[in-house]
Order: sequence, then structure tokens, then C-alpha cells
Amino acid sequence: MFSKLSIVTASVLLTLAAAIPNTTPPVTPPTSNQCCNSVVSSSSSAASAVAALLGLDLTGLNVPVGLSCSPITVVGNNCGGTSVTCDSPNTEWGNLIAINCLPITL
Repeated sequence: MFSKLSIVTASVLLTLAAAIPNTTPPVTPPTSNQCCNSVVSSSSSAASAVAALLGLDLTGLNVPVGLSCSPITVVGNNCGGTSVTCDSPNTEWGNLIAINCLPITL
């Protein structure tokens, strides 16, 4: 039962990823403070998988990428993840990914 469900889920995600045209996101100076569950290389398999779901092509980019990020809006906010400053258009990428993430140093 669960194996059939995982196969169906995987095929649906692959179909959606194939239907969305891949675009290379612009790398701009980071301007948005984010709390990310993890920060990985743009060439990692995790970053590539999330980017594919969003129709982003990270090929050739060599920048840190934040995964599962949310904006830090309150001073003193306890992030619980990794606090970074990124380029993150939340309305387009739904807090799933952020590009060019640099650590916030206090």
C-alpha cells in the first residue's frame, strides 16, 4: 500500500517538475533575513530537488542555498535553525528555497 502511494507521489512530483519550465534565478545581493532549516551548496542533490519542483535551474550557480526558510521579522527571534541573509522572493518560491544565503553575524 505505502509503496504504491510513494510511487504515485513521486510520479506526480516528477510530472509537475517536468511541466514547469526551468529558469535560472538571478543571484543578487542578499537583502532578506531568513531562518532556514538547513543551508546547502547549490550543487547539492537536496537543493536541486527543491529547485526542480519550483522550476529553477541551479546549474552553474555556486552559492549557498537555504532550504525551508521563513523570514525573520522580530528582533531577538529564536530561529532554531540557521540565521542567514538571502535573496528570497517568498511569493514566488513559497519559503521552500532561498538563494545566496550568507550567515548573519552579530
